[in-house]
Amino acid sequence: MKIRLSKVISTLLIATFAITPAISNACTSFTLKTKDGSYVYGRTVEFAEYLPMKMALYPRAHQYKGTGTDGVWGSGKHWTGKYAFAGLNAYDKELIIDGINEKGLAGGMQYLPVSSAYQNPTGADVKNSIASFEVVNYVLSNFDNVEDIKKGLPKIFVSNVEFGTWKMIAKMHYSFHDMTGKSIVIEYVKGNLNIYDNPTGAMANEPPFDWQLMNLENYLNLSPIDIASKTIGGVKFAPRGAGSGMHGLPGDFLPSSRFLRAAFYTQNADQYAADLPRVELAWHFLNMFDIPPGSSVANGGKPDAKGKYFYDYTQQSVVADPKNLEYYARFFGGYDIVKFKMKDHDWNAKEVKMWEVKQTTTYKSIP
Repeated sequence: MKIRLSKVISTLLIATFAITPAISNACTSFTLKTKDGSYVYGRTVEFAEYLPMKMALYPRAHQYKGTGTDGVWGSGKHWTGKYAFAGLNAYDKELIIDGINEKGLAGGMQYLPVSSAYQNPTGADVKNSIASFEVVNYVLSNFDNVEDIKKGLPKIFVSNVEFGTWKMIAKMHYSFHDMTGKSIVIEYVKGNLNIYDNPTGAMANEPPFDWQLMNLENYLNLSPIDIASKTIGGVKFAPRGAGSGMHGLPGDFLPSSRFLRAAFYTQNADQYAADLPRVELAWHFLNMFDIPPGSSVANGGKPDAKGKYFYDYTQQSVVADPKNLEYYARFFGGYDIVKFKMKDHDWNAKEVKMWEVKQTTTYKSIP
């Protein structure tokens, strides 16, 4: 296991896009610092097919069953959850895409579809293994800070078992953030567990995280400070508008470009807009990563047999407020934001609870 920024492997580069159409390569996450030293977390969830989601609350002492290498739920690791957590549940299974636990640890999974390669436990180790799509459940139910994740996650295996609903391996990497303001990124590459301290709080998709940090060094000239005027040949020139200091920041939907925007935007806001409320500010940032349908078309632009095109689009956006243990979500079908207050629910309930989220838009008329 490596808990450091490792050497970048050049062969990982742009093979990223030879991907099955249904796979999303477009999720983005970030954190904003708060005045008390903690954080607010935001992310988008993109997919090229409809991804059914509900809000869910997993109680303390819930009995979890991991999926073993044979693909059978329950044949892997069993554990008793230590902490209650809430988040987005997919397919009505024990599968949390993203969430926050009672101790203010928040995070989730995003696709890393080319580089991810998990472990291959055998023998007795199979009973100490889980699937890639169960990592978020495992972390949020067992840990309350990133340092404990670093110590605890190497003690189990995450195997290359397929996710039955997709009939393929769910190739994910993971980001988590705790109440001290620390962030980490977790990746399994070539069967090795890599855990990186994340000074930016941001994460996107391919290439792996060490490459993303190295690429950041190519854009250190960027600044939120507008460029001053310059005299050339006795003539004074000045920028024609605001934002000249950030000229050259990529604006496309590539993961590397989204990572750069998330890192720079949030770092600038932490320095120059520290007085603004963080939850509201997080929603403004999320708007900049909203991918509209038809903007990122897969499968070489070819439709399927029914004439349907595959395109990534933003299906959910979420904001987590760890200090107040509140979790917000907005779904594609509407612009209304729902708020889940963990403190209003029983963390010692006997079973998992799930709620449908209505996709609505409410327009308020001016009197």
